[in-house]
Amino acid sequence: MSQPSCIRVLVVDDHPVVRQGLIGMLEKASDIVIVGQGRNGHEAIAVFQQQQPDVTLMDLRMPEMEGVPAITVICSEFPNARIIVLTTYDTDEEIYRGLRAGAKGYLLKDSEPEELLTAIRTVNRGQQYISPNVAAKLVQRMTSPELSDRELEVLQLIGQGMSNQEISTALTISESTVKTHVNRILSKLDVKDRTQAAIMALKRGIANL
Repeated sequence: MSQPSCIRVLVVDDHPVVRQGLIGMLEKASDIVIVGQGRNGHEAIAVFQQQQPDVTLMDLRMPEMEGVPAITVICSEFPNARIIVLTTYDTDEEIYRGLRAGAKGYLLKDSEPEELLTAIRTVNRGQQYISPNVAAKLVQRMTSPELSDRELEVLQLIGQGMSNQEISTALTISESTVKTHVNRILSKLDVKDRTQAAIMALKRGIANL
């Protein structure tokens, strides 16, 4: 008789051991039932459309299609989707992108099982759940000036060690335009040079080695 009130959960993670571990742990909770699982963003979208779960646990870094694009697609079709990002990544940019895409929660994989259950129940009630350490980083990210899409592209290429001329060629824009973008990036990140900008980009998860 209690089955209808159970929280229907979809688990999306590309690591089978992690995915099965999560499912095994969650199935022990009397108020949770697993209705599907996926290995990447494409599978997440397909299973979500079929099952329309109450809560979805979504990893960020996955092959074929990552978590943020999948969250974006799901939330555009199902505005009331309740998605919790469950990841090992806690950089400012990852957190910001996940929540901006429409996630209602953000939790790290090293969280205690009880916290994960609390997050699922909280998000199922229509509230947000962001773990305290993640929230602190999010506040820091929200108070820093926003980089434009083009500035993010330039910063990613700076992080790869490209010169202004190489960036100019890669993005098919003039070298003077690149210089303008670089100066704005340095100002917004409050750093003195390209090296510091590249380090900041790596720390915040804007660029990856």
